[in-house]
Amino acid sequence: MPKSDRPAGLVAELDNALYDAIMTRVLLAEDDPAISEPLARALRREGYEVDVRADGRAALEGANENPDLVVLDLGLPYVDGLEVCRRIRADGRSVPVLILTARADEVDLVVGLDAGADDYVTKPFRLAELLARVRALLRRHPTEVGSAGAVVRIDPDGRRAYFNDEELQLTAKEFDLLRVLVREQGKVVSREQLMREIWETAWFGSTKTLDMHISVLRRKLGDDAAQPRYIATVRGVGFRFERDGKG
Repeated sequence: MPKSDRPAGLVAELDNALYDAIMTRVLLAEDDPAISEPLARALRREGYEVDVRADGRAALEGANENPDLVVLDLGLPYVDGLEVCRRIRADGRSVPVLILTARADEVDLVVGLDAGADDYVTKPFRLAELLARVRALLRRHPTEVGSAGAVVRIDPDGRRAYFNDEELQLTAKEFDLLRVLVREQGKVVSREQLMREIWETAWFGSTKTLDMHISVLRRKLGDDAAQPRYIATVRGVGFRFERDGKG
């Protein structure tokens, strides 16, 4: 839906979330297509990458793919939402969990929070409220990568990045680029994807601008271009942010 067609009361709130949502991965576990389909569309429209799972078993599989946020219906088939949440926490995962529940009873909500959920929304819910809670949870769980001796930490709300607890002085594009690389740590991010996400343009062969920004980021991280520890070049494909800073 074009911005001009959105309800006027939501425009400012939704637009403020647009950057923070750049391809953040959301696992949406909901068995009712009447809820999951429009909700997934809304989340994708705001820039989130959404993985929809329709039952508890599939939700647990999706949780193994390290989403940035889990939106979890309590009434899932096979394995209910409470048990999914308990297993996520039992596996040591700290991913924020937002539960969706048709149960307004305070006891049920307390049980959900005790199972490890971070927040809840009661059905029927307002889209604006759910998106606001999603943003709040993501702000409270900044992305971190690396070992205790070499940590890159991203603060999406403040648009700040830290290396070894010292703030990096980055331009807007440098910050955007580092955030995407850290988000995909350990995975190769193609030049096409970076050009599309950071510069909002299709890739037609020349990526000099991207290469220049990678070079600057390496310098600010103390990386040796010949033997980078953090941002590795995968020839013919793109770049990979190393999990342990060993390159």
